[in-house]
Amino acid sequence: MSGAALSPGAGHRFIISLLLLSDATAAILLAADLLVVCGSVLLRFLFNAPVEWADDVARGLMVGSSFFGAASALARSENLGVAFFIDRLPAAARAVVDAIGALLVTVIAGYVAYNAIKLGGLTTGQTSGSGLPLELTFYPMGAGALFMTIFAADVFRRRPLRDMIAAAAVTGLIVGLYLALDRLAPEWVPSSGTLMLVGFFITLFGGLPIGFALALAALTFIWVEGTLPGVIFAQQMARGIDNFVLLAIPFFILVGYLMEANGMSVRLIELLQRAVGRMRGGLNVVMVTSMVLFSGISGSKMADVAAVGSVLIPAARRSRQNPGSAVALLAASAVMAETIPPCINLIILGFVANLSIGGLFVAGLLPAGLMALALIAVSILFAKSRASLELEQRPAMTGLWSGAIASFGLIFMIFAGFKSGFATATEISAFAVVYAVVVGSLVFRELGIRTAAHSFVQAATRSGLVLFIVAAAQSLAFILTLQQVPHAVGEMMLSLSGAHGTWLFMLLSIAVLIVMGSVLEGAAALIIFGPLLLPVAVRLGIDPLHFGVVLVIAMGIGLFAPPLGLGLYGACLIGNVPIEQTVKPILGYLGLLLVCLLVIAFVPGISTALPRAFGY
Repeated sequence: MSGAALSPGAGHRFIISLLLLSDATAAILLAADLLVVCGSVLLRFLFNAPVEWADDVARGLMVGSSFFGAASALARSENLGVAFFIDRLPAAARAVVDAIGALLVTVIAGYVAYNAIKLGGLTTGQTSGSGLPLELTFYPMGAGALFMTIFAADVFRRRPLRDMIAAAAVTGLIVGLYLALDRLAPEWVPSSGTLMLVGFFITLFGGLPIGFALALAALTFIWVEGTLPGVIFAQQMARGIDNFVLLAIPFFILVGYLMEANGMSVRLIELLQRAVGRMRGGLNVVMVTSMVLFSGISGSKMADVAAVGSVLIPAARRSRQNPGSAVALLAASAVMAETIPPCINLIILGFVANLSIGGLFVAGLLPAGLMALALIAVSILFAKSRASLELEQRPAMTGLWSGAIASFGLIFMIFAGFKSGFATATEISAFAVVYAVVVGSLVFRELGIRTAAHSFVQAATRSGLVLFIVAAAQSLAFILTLQQVPHAVGEMMLSLSGAHGTWLFMLLSIAVLIVMGSVLEGAAALIIFGPLLLPVAVRLGIDPLHFGVVLVIAMGIGLFAPPLGLGLYGACLIGNVPIEQTVKPILGYLGLLLVCLLVIAFVPGISTALPRAFGY
């Protein structure tokens, strides 16, 4: 739930100092991870001396960095939540609901911290496969969660006293009613699964940040059942992100921030503007093509939206174009770019569904090309004039060509790395960071130490947000597996498809991912529903890479669909445009993308042609 943004006047010096420490810790751990991964690859290829402990250290550093980054994001109230419903409550009721959310976040964060530290104590003396102590993973996680607890408690403390009392009273009343009913009439008590489901949707639509709503759903089952220890919850959260593959997420996010800081972003956009900016619908064509290029570099959709939107939305205003329509196209372009490698959601789906990430990257290229062409065609067809696109910063042509060469060099490095087998997705993302730092500091001379450090802090915070959601979703996925939900869903979908054909399964899968992509943050929707639906698709004879691409696009449409799509809210914030101005144009663009998705879904060759050609 939303809270007052942290500023020097909003909290005392202790909280400010703690936030600076959290920022520094998250950024330092991320930088250390970068050194470990790059050093390991270089030693392996140059000296044929693989470092056996490198993967374990890298994963442990990532877990620590993620929780400290998530703590910093919480302190700044950057956590994503569904605010559509609570924004329509009266001010007094909204204040109480927000206070309840702040109290729940404090309790959840405290529970994670306690059990992570306890798990560290229980694993003392145990070692990983390479011989490193296991507690070195759980203690940093517990420390980050402890910071999170302190920040959450401070957010709750800064609310009016009457709201704090009301929040505590309402929460206590709900718990008391459950305990009384469980004692006096246990036959009337809903099952733990029902309570988990109802509690999840109530807290989600009540504005609780998505990661905490997922965690609370899992905790509701654990608390009600009373058979699972709390350390299992902490263990599953750690397991959700303790994977070397997921380390590509913070690295690619960092590449996006470094590109914006080192001047590469504005050079690329200006080059595109000079190439196609003065044609009919030139601004919109530049916006779509910019998203195509940036998505092939940074991997983070919101980093792409920020990089492109921060330059082109002001340009749209200066050219007297409707900024609401510009933001709508920006959001639609982000949906299109969901399958352009190295997309973070493709990495997450490959991880949770055990699919080839390189195969998913290749499979997403032609579908993205189809959607990009459709958006460009509409932009040209319905453009009102050849409006001039003027940017505030106009680098010299020499700077443009150097920026273009450097940017395309980065894209080539990413794809060549995959195809050659030189490195994994994670290792390539690490070298992409090094490349962006070298280009920004030595070639463009625009990336100083202070700016680079700020980029590391931003990347650690943003990736902490994403990975905390992944960790919380893993804890819920574990509970759902215990309740045999995946099996039940699979059998239901198989029976429906057996009666009506595979086409119905495909349509139902698209509908589920659009709806849940709108309600949940994209990563959470994929983590929960990817492993549920993919085995069914394989049993029905659907190519898993093709089906994975369909799921990611459907999730992207939901993520940017009004009124709940969190991605659309993010695009509106970046463009400084009220969401009401974007609803009509975004529905048109999403309708076009939905038609493209149906074509992709029922013409598998669009997704499978390139993977087969490349041997995936």
